[in-house]
Order: sequence, then C-alpha cells, then structure tokens
Amino acid sequence: MRYYLVALFDDDSYKQIEPIQKNLSKKYKLYRNLPKLHITLEVIEDPDIEKLDIVLSKIFKPYKRFKVELKDILCFNEPYKSVNLKVESKGYIKKITRNVNDTLKLHGFRVRDNIDNWDLHVSLANTNFAQREWKKNEYEIACSTAKTEGFYNLAKISKVELWKPINNKKEMVIKSYELKTF
Repeated sequence: MRYYLVALFDDDSYKQIEPIQKNLSKKYKLYRNLPKLHITLEVIEDPDIEKLDIVLSKIFKPYKRFKVELKDILCFNEPYKSVNLKVESKGYIKKITRNVNDTLKLHGFRVRDNIDNWDLHVSLANTNFAQREWKKNEYEIACSTAKTEGFYNLAKISKVELWKPINNKKEMVIKSYELKTF
C-alpha cells in the first residue's frame, strides 16, 4: 500500500485557504466531505510502519514550525483534473523534502527517485474522493477562473502526518509529528 507523508497547516492558515476549496466544491458539487488541505512531502511504498515511525521521529525532532509561500494556481490535466495552489519549493520546505527523501532512501524505503521533478502543491479540487467525476469543460473553467483570480499567501505548517490513502479522517492518520513552536 502507498502511504503519504503530508505537511499540515495551522488553524489560521487553514481558514484562509479553505474558502477556495469550499467554493470549488460547492460550485461543481464535488465533495460531500471536503478532503483535508495538505502538502504531500513524500510518497512511500509498502513501508514497515514501525521502522518508518522511528526514522520519521528522528527526522522531525529538530524541526520547528515554518512558513511556506503559496503562490499562484497550478492545474494538472487529465487524468487528474486537479486545481491546486502552487507551493514555492524554497527555504525550509525544500530542505525538509530533500532530507526526508534522502534519509528514507538510506534506510531502504521505496520513495520517489527524483524529488526535483515534483511540484509541491495544495490540492483544492480533483477527482480523488469526489462524489462525481467533473466534466472536462468544468475542470477547464475552474482552472482558468482560479488562475485569473490568483492566490498569494504565506501559510504556516504546524505538523507532519503519515496518511493512508482513504477519505475517512479517523482512519487515515497513521502517525502525527508535531513541530517545535520556538
């Protein structure tokens, strides 16, 4: 099974981003329950969860909460039909993603080969867990409209979690790693 290591926003940042997701979902009738907004840091194939938890705990122990720059809209065409906020891959988040990828590889975990080809993003609307498939023209209009409206924000990351790919908030979180507050 594939697991996802994700960065989560603090409450204030979440409240600034969520209205965009709600508007897209409502306008296109996509979700009954909105997926949690996050940034995927790494994708891990069939890990030994206990070993992974030990390694991730060591990785995140020294890290403190940090800010990310959300800049512009990024759309992924079919088959994804995904409207996203682009995360600028610089500073702390770039350091963390590289450290996670390199460290997990060294410990024998199957992760992405080349993280430089990965666009960090916050998914606002896509076909995953949607109650219906949105039509191609709906997706194109949503993408175009979002790009026209644009978006810019500095958002704060407060913790990292390991998720199973299911849309059940109680069962999806495997482990949680709080970042330091100083």
